[in-house]
Amino acid sequence: MSSFEDYYYKNIAEQIRKYRLKNGLTQEELSDMLSKNLKYIGHIERCERKISNTVIIKLLETLKIQPSEFYSFLQPYDWQ
Repeated sequence: MSSFEDYYYKNIAEQIRKYRLKNGLTQEELSDMLSKNLKYIGHIERCERKISNTVIIKLLETLKIQPSEFYSFLQPYDWQ
């Protein structure tokens, strides 16, 4: 994986965890909401699997998260 790809998926994982906890959901509850395997969210949050755009879209719709909020990563990427 490229350095940017690592950065991207790490931040996606952090955002998923943040919004899952903000909504008081367990990993199991969120995986059920997204119709995914029981361990799926854990794998995503630990960056052991890549999440597809289809699942991100379903997540944003399910939890009613604005894309601009979800993609507001705390740390900017260092392009050097």
